[in-house]
Amino acid sequence: MRTAALTSTDLAGVFPVPPLCRHDDARRTVDFAETTRIARHIADGGIRNFLYGGNAFLYHITLAEYEALLDWANGCPDDWTMLPSAGPSFGRAMDQAPILARYSFPAVMLLPCADPRDAAGLERGYREFAEAARTPLIVYLKDENNFGADKDAGLDAVGRLVRDGVCVAIKYAVVRQDPTLDSYLDGLLQRVDRKYVISGIGERPAIAHMRGFGLPGFTTGSGCVAPALSRMLFEHNVRGEWDQAEAVRQHFIALEDLRDAWGPARVLHAAVELAGIARTGPVAPYVTALGSVQGEKLAPVAKQLAGAMVEV
Repeated sequence: MRTAALTSTDLAGVFPVPPLCRHDDARRTVDFAETTRIARHIADGGIRNFLYGGNAFLYHITLAEYEALLDWANGCPDDWTMLPSAGPSFGRAMDQAPILARYSFPAVMLLPCADPRDAAGLERGYREFAEAARTPLIVYLKDENNFGADKDAGLDAVGRLVRDGVCVAIKYAVVRQDPTLDSYLDGLLQRVDRKYVISGIGERPAIAHMRGFGLPGFTTGSGCVAPALSRMLFEHNVRGEWDQAEAVRQHFIALEDLRDAWGPARVLHAAVELAGIARTGPVAPYVTALGSVQGEKLAPVAKQLAGAMVEV
């Protein structure tokens, strides 16, 4: 894998967030052969960035599995940018830190914590973790209260983390009914240069975030099914070809609608398998796999998106 530090220049691109495959055995052990198949499918679509986080259910991964995941990622091709996640609790992150410190990942994303927290406490914990892991951070802003109830204090803390080089990127994933109107994102961009902030909610707001706010790139879940289409959407955005970008974006909406309705990670987990990309296998607790009726509705959507990728 690539070991050079992640820079703002690197954020001008697409960052797929893939599932983590598991064997259908009693312990649901991680299946790295099938996980590699997904990664190669993405690379064949022209994308070599990989962010392992919520879609891989890293919130619930064991330390032994985490160590195995990092070891697998470390052995990936030299031009692949492998970005793991850690946390979400401080204790879990600090247990993971010495494992991360053995390697030279370009950055690590801290999963957002929903437990008691405030801006000053999170900032202190993020700094301690980054030092222990010897790895720069990606901050994941999933809602306005990620850094506590005081929004301004939270944004100020994020700004200091970027200013001091502790944080090298921000995954902005606050959902809005109209993503073109976002005062919280406006506040963030008053404190942090937009070159450090990527759109973090897939294809649905990607055009609005790149066109209206000047964000340099976006993450994608559905792009794991159709990576060439995600790359095409990005390239149209960069060239300001907004009508063409919108036409490409529409290919993703049916799958994105089901992900929003039934749970983004578990729908993607099933969609990758139903599209014939890899055997993703079972999901680990605390999440339940889709039912058979849901699978029957999802299968044609996943296959159609994968087929659209082939036509490009």
